Amino acid sequence: MVYVLAILVIVLAAVLILAATRPPSFEVKRSLEIEAPPGRIYPLLADFHQWSRWSPYEKLDLAMQRSFSGAESGKGAVYAWEGNGKAGAGRMEIVEAAPERGIDIKLDFIRPFRANNRAAFAFTQAGDATRVTWSMQGAAPFVARLMGLFINMDRMIGKDFEQGLTNLKAAVEQ
Repeated sequence: MVYVLAILVIVLAAVLILAATRPPSFEVKRSLEIEAPPGRIYPLLADFHQWSRWSPYEKLDLAMQRSFSGAESGKGAVYAWEGNGKAGAGRMEIVEAAPERGIDIKLDFIRPFRANNRAAFAFTQAGDATRVTWSMQGAAPFVARLMGLFINMDRMIGKDFEQGLTNLKAAVEQ
């Protein structure tokens, strides 16, 4: 019995040490080329009212409560949501917006966990198309680093970004 307990303590210590060595921040990034100039893409990103046309997060809770404030679109536009366990609750505010370059968003999650992140949509020229890169960066507190040992957050969030970019491409190119 003592040996089993000692082994459990050693395994637990190893997991905690391994988690402590992980990076203190994270970044998730995905890109897709859209056959359109930035001026056709920008309105669907800079106006939170348009996100229901392409964002996969808008479909997590059909009864989600949404509120819009601040500017109608672009810098200063604010979107807040309150939903079920999947959608959670939070707030986004566009802090930088340039029709030819993209937008930067201050992203605050309230539920199911508190987090303050940055999200961005960046445009780069790709011939006659525009390469749109959706990214999110933030701090990775110890609990997130510990969870990261068992759950690949880049893959989990990345698949949502991939779906959103595919939806955005369809909405712009139609």
